[in-house]
Amino acid sequence: MPTLLRAPRRVVRSRVYDSTRWSGYQPRESDIVIATYAKCGTTWTQRIVGMLVFQSAAPRPVWESSPWPDMRLFGPVEDELARAEAQTHRRFFKTHLPLEALPIYAGVKFIHVARDGRDAAMSLHNHLSHFTPATLTDLDAISRGDPKFGDDYPRVPSDPAAFFSNWVADGGGQGDDGASFYSMENSYWAERTNKNVLLVHYNDLKSDRDAEIRRIADFLEIEIPERLWPEIVAAAGFEAMKEQGDALMPNVHNLFDLGAARFLHKGTNGRWRGVFAAEDLERYDAQVRANFAPDLARWLERGRTGAGDPRGTAR
Repeated sequence: MPTLLRAPRRVVRSRVYDSTRWSGYQPRESDIVIATYAKCGTTWTQRIVGMLVFQSAAPRPVWESSPWPDMRLFGPVEDELARAEAQTHRRFFKTHLPLEALPIYAGVKFIHVARDGRDAAMSLHNHLSHFTPATLTDLDAISRGDPKFGDDYPRVPSDPAAFFSNWVADGGGQGDDGASFYSMENSYWAERTNKNVLLVHYNDLKSDRDAEIRRIADFLEIEIPERLWPEIVAAAGFEAMKEQGDALMPNVHNLFDLGAARFLHKGTNGRWRGVFAAEDLERYDAQVRANFAPDLARWLERGRTGAGDPRGTAR
C-alpha cells in the first residue's frame, strides 16, 4: 500500500457528502482523484480521464468507471469501495470534498477543476431544482436521520436569482462550510505547487480543449497515440457528450427529471447575466474579496489563459 503522507485534517459532513466514507479507501499508487465543487466540470473531466485511461473515445458509463465514495445518496459506502477494489484499470475517483478532508497517499494524483462561482451557482440551481421525487425522498431520509440536521432536505427555490441570493451567503455548502465553494477553492489553491495536484479551469477547457486534455495527459503521464487525439478531443465536446448522454450516464434518470439531458444541461458560461440581482452580484464580489487572495480570484474568473498558470503565481 502507498505511504500515507497526511491523514485527513478535518471531517466534512454536509447533507449530501461525508468525508468519513473515505476511511475504508485502499489506495493504489496510480490512483487519480478528480476533485471539484459541484457543476464545475466534474463529469467532463471524468470523461476525459476515462478516455485517456482506456485509450478510447468509446462511451462507457462514467459513474461505473469512476467511484464516488463521499456521496451519501449511493447507499452503503462498502459497496462503492468494493466496486473500486474490483477495478483492474487505473482508477479515477470523484469527490466534492476539500483536500484537507481527504487522506493523501504517495503517488495518488489530484485533478481539481474550477469555475467562476456565478456560473457554478447558475448550473447548480438547474441541478438541485430538478431532482426526482424519489431522490428528494432519499435526501429527506438522510437529512432526518443525521443528528447534525434532523430535518428534511431544504427545497430549492424555482427562481435562480433567489437561489443565488441564498448561495452567496455560504457558498452552497449544504450544511457544512467545508463543502462550500469558498472552502473548496482555497483548499486546492493552497496546494497548487504540489507536483501531484493539477488545477484545471472550465474556461480553458472551453477555449482550448485540445491543449487542456494534453495538460491532463502529461500530468497523468499517459501517452496517447497521435492518431487518437482528434477522436478524443471531439468526444470531449459538450454536444458530443450530450448526444451520448444515455450511454455515459445510464442511471442518472433515477436522480433527475429528463435524466442525462437534465444533467448535461447547457455547458455554457455567463448565463447568470441579466438573471441574478445586482445587489447579490455585489455581495458575491464582496465574498470573493473576503475569502480569496487576489491571484485566486483572478484565476477563478478568467482561468489559466486569462490569469496565468496557478503554479506560476506561487511565491
